[in-house]
Amino acid sequence: MDARARVAWNIRRLRVERGVSQDAFAVDAGIDRTYVSRLERGMENPSVAVLEGIAVALGVEIEALFAQPEPGEEVPARLPAGRKPRKAN
Repeated sequence: MDARARVAWNIRRLRVERGVSQDAFAVDAGIDRTYVSRLERGMENPSVAVLEGIAVALGVEIEALFAQPEPGEEVPARLPAGRKPRKAN
């Protein structure tokens, strides 16, 4: 697994472990939600400044974003999709 894939894996893993949506995480990290999605899919190369903001938003040291997954570790599960249902008026 290359560094970009490792960072993508860890961002998603840490975000899902905390039960934080991409929208809420993006606000906390000071980045756009679509950028979060692209990061988690390994489609972007974030700057050190962006990685620092992500680490702060996740409450971890920046090196946690580069941790190697354990052999056989499952892909991080998705959080429930969609918004909360609207209440009828």
